Amino acid sequence: MLAYCFMPDHLHLLVEGVTAAADLRRFVKLAKQRSGAAHALQKHEPLWQEGYFERVLRAEDDAKGIARYILNNPVRGSLVENPMDYPHMGSDIWELRDLLVSLV
Repeated sequence: MLAYCFMPDHLHLLVEGVTAAADLRRFVKLAKQRSGAAHALQKHEPLWQEGYFERVLRAEDDAKGIARYILNNPVRGSLVENPMDYPHMGSDIWELRDLLVSLV
């Protein structure tokens, strides 16, 4: 996962398909099924709405810049003043402090 940010009412993910067989629709379907089932067992209510919004990055797009935008969502949403104070975000490949240094 390049970047993720769990907001109170939605989720932002920046993912990369690393094989020719990568399938975004299947990834989203399975992620929503599995997390939704686990949530329903505990809370007895649905977790996800139907559908989702996707944007495909092109080679010329700045993935780190988009990751920074995603990770700054809690600030724009007035949840924290400093993005480093928000505990529900991260990246599996980049250090948060490196991504966020230009945001604080």
